[in-house]
Amino acid sequence: MDAKSDTASDVRFPGKGLSEIPYDLYTDEALYKQELKRIYRGPVWNYLCLACEIPEPGDYRTTFVGETPVIVTRDRNGDIHAMENRCAHRGALVCLKKRGNEKLLTCVYHSWTYKLDGSLHGVAFERGVGGQGGLAPGFDKSAHGLRRLRITVFCGLIFGTYSEATPDFETYVGPEIASHMRSILGKPLRYLGRNVQVLPNNWKIYNENLRDSYHASLLHTFFNTFKLNRLSQDGGIVIGAGGGNHISYGKSKTGYDHPDYQADGIHSLKDMQLQDPTLLDTVDESGEGMTTRILSVFPSLGLQCHYNSIAIRQVLPKGVSETELVWSHVGYADDDPAMQARRLKQSNLVGPAGYISMEDGCIGGFVQKAIQGVTGEVGIVPMGGEGVESSKARATEVSIRGFWQAYRAAMDM
Repeated sequence: MDAKSDTASDVRFPGKGLSEIPYDLYTDEALYKQELKRIYRGPVWNYLCLACEIPEPGDYRTTFVGETPVIVTRDRNGDIHAMENRCAHRGALVCLKKRGNEKLLTCVYHSWTYKLDGSLHGVAFERGVGGQGGLAPGFDKSAHGLRRLRITVFCGLIFGTYSEATPDFETYVGPEIASHMRSILGKPLRYLGRNVQVLPNNWKIYNENLRDSYHASLLHTFFNTFKLNRLSQDGGIVIGAGGGNHISYGKSKTGYDHPDYQADGIHSLKDMQLQDPTLLDTVDESGEGMTTRILSVFPSLGLQCHYNSIAIRQVLPKGVSETELVWSHVGYADDDPAMQARRLKQSNLVGPAGYISMEDGCIGGFVQKAIQGVTGEVGIVPMGGEGVESSKARATEVSIRGFWQAYRAAMDM
């Protein structure tokens, strides 16, 4: 890490390799503060929200970049803007609700008003009262708007960055990841709803979990019990630009009954059946035979497609040992009623209490609890070798190593 700009944390990797991860990375308070500055305010694309959440002029949605509150708006011309949710006067929140529709954004504290692009519109008692007080004649309103972020919209997802050095989005994620995003989100989207859960662990632990294809058929017993996902099925992992962006995918049930599962004693209750098998009634919308796809964009986006359930996951740090995970469920604008019902039913597969993903809500906490007070020790991610490259195998931790490659570059470690 650059000692001239960041000197508060002593956490270091043991070498240049990516397979040894110091536990201090998840518990060091000083390092966490540096991450908020160097990563979230650095040259990265932070996922903000869906464009279909703000479909009408005047719509707004509040969100976060790191711990910084942000407002995303659609103005009267249909243009999208993002700015910090902090009044330029005394620093109060401007928008208090999660979403709404307004002609102007008004701070409740002293009624300063802002246009939908964040520029200052009006100041209460600007000319004083009875000719006394008020702003000086030379006060420049144009210099006191809400702080704006640079934004981009890709496949209906809105991203923001503080840095002019952040490359265009497709360059940032790489062409293969962009292609998979288009495959999943290549049509106008319909917002179906969201779930929010608080995870008792560092934000990087969840980012590792999101990229960990190795644990899915072990930890998530629903997968095994109902023969939905095993590492012996056709599939693979694609690593995008910088290492921190990836997709893992699996296809149908090919190769499910593989002898390695019996040899290693991996459980499977083969006599179990769903009482409602229509839960897994699936339409192959992409024509590629993929039943499971998990995609990530460093540092805050997860995109998941299980059967016909599509969800965007937003990873928000809330302190060194707490993370907020926002699940936004979507379909396509042209879905017929049967498909919309299918997506809503299959949304039960994921989310805070999802049949597949519920274990992820606690496993990170198990890690966070176990490493408290540990100093100078490392965890290891050696599955699949030492490098960061795309793989036809999913019994690998290559995507986790890719995350740490992007992290180390962003943090100059």
